[in-house]
Amino acid sequence: MHRFSDAANDVVRILFEPACAGCAQLLDAPLRRAICDNCWNQIEPVVAPFCETCGDELTGPAALADRCDRCSTNPPAFSIARSAGRYDGPLRELIHAFKYEGRRLLAEPLGVILRHAGHDVLESADAVVPVPLHPIRSISRGFNQADDLARQLQLPVWRALRRRRHGAAQMRLAASARRRNLESHFGLSARALWRAPLSRSGWSLNGASLVLIDDVMTTGATLEGCARVLREAGAADVRALTVARTVVARPPRPAAPLHLSLPRH
Repeated sequence: MHRFSDAANDVVRILFEPACAGCAQLLDAPLRRAICDNCWNQIEPVVAPFCETCGDELTGPAALADRCDRCSTNPPAFSIARSAGRYDGPLRELIHAFKYEGRRLLAEPLGVILRHAGHDVLESADAVVPVPLHPIRSISRGFNQADDLARQLQLPVWRALRRRRHGAAQMRLAASARRRNLESHFGLSARALWRAPLSRSGWSLNGASLVLIDDVMTTGATLEGCARVLREAGAADVRALTVARTVVARPPRPAAPLHLSLPRH
């Protein structure tokens, strides 16, 4: 079996020359994974001290506080948000390859670091809820990256949200514009509306503990909009978990790599 697997990898490597999603170097075993060990081991985690609410790294005088200024002055609708790593270096390249190049095999290794970073967030949750794409963007991309990630987390996936409006990509907007852009963007999906009053139908938002799943957290505006809808629909607690996040004030210190084992088939 190992000989057949090695031979198959050699054939794919020679014919297609598949590259690592992080560094673009030729993969030794492309049928096993879409990332090389070197890139995987260079992913930088979000490190303490960080905000107890949104998970942003704290530096300077803020490092002595429990929460960042944003969460202290304007608490978000989600109770806690955590991210596996900084949106930088190999992790940024992996997410771009996953999201924009359609390399969906990356959902599995990205799911590994999500489960590792989000153990406490996922614990005791009733379900995970992927942040939705607008149907137009979903069709053009071919899949919803948040949905692929949610299915890696070994919890029920409730597709309880829908995106009502199709606007500019959030990554291209400033923080204030993101919040304005997301006003009324999210609502309950038809399935959630149908199930909401029927707790015996399989799932109900009323009283549920839910974890929002997305690829990247920047200002938190997307997660805030989604969490607000779920809380208004009766969810008792809404948390958030993303693969990566931008760090507002990057601490001037190196972060130790994650050192997690890659999934091997």
